[in-house]
Amino acid sequence: MELIVLGSSGTWPVPGAATSGYLVRHDGFTVWVDAGTGTLANLQRHIQLSELDAILISHEHPDHMVDLYPCFYARHYGKLGDPHLPVYAPSGFPARAEELVSEDSRRVMRDAFDWHEVSPGERFEVGPFRVRTEPMSHLGLVALGFRLETDGTALAYTGDTGPTSKVEDLGRDADVLLSEATWQDGDDLLPFHLSARQAAVQAREAGAGLLILTHIWPTSDREISRAQAAEEFSGPIELATEGERHEVGT
Repeated sequence: MELIVLGSSGTWPVPGAATSGYLVRHDGFTVWVDAGTGTLANLQRHIQLSELDAILISHEHPDHMVDLYPCFYARHYGKLGDPHLPVYAPSGFPARAEELVSEDSRRVMRDAFDWHEVSPGERFEVGPFRVRTEPMSHLGLVALGFRLETDGTALAYTGDTGPTSKVEDLGRDADVLLSEATWQDGDDLLPFHLSARQAAVQAREAGAGLLILTHIWPTSDREISRAQAAEEFSGPIELATEGERHEVGT
């Protein structure tokens, strides 16, 4: 399984970067996990839009989903891909997404995308991946964490969340835990995001292999986040960086 970082900035992008988005690939099948600002442009550095096989969306905040709109325009009006691209998103998400477009565009969007509404805790298969979801703790929204498994490897992704034991459930013995790490020590630790230290504690308790920190507050020194995480987690720690590739399970 290959993980490619398309965007890793928390909430808004730093210059030349993008917000949350990742490509996960295996056996020629490609899944776009979260579609934050700027990730569609970065996606096309790695694949053609017509080669995209499915999309997973963790929750409705724009920094995780807004590039669905240009994807829809490109796939339908630009004819850069077949209709009915599967999109897996939290219950109620399709109706919320369609509120921003006209009635005619809603009809066309339903042709471009094949919506699948997912409840927390639900499991499903997409291509070669077995996907398990867990409910994350984020401002009272339906927010999903995803665990993708295939051929004996596992990648866990938190999306946005505050501290919750569900992160440990999601990341149990995973080869990679891709965890949000918005805050640092000394910040006002608002409970709907994790600090780097909290992410590391949850990675340690889960027994994860590699911890990748993402969604770091854009004005923070990322190396401080790594250092604080390293005080709690003895395994390897990486900072998610646009364009970076990781072979999961190697």
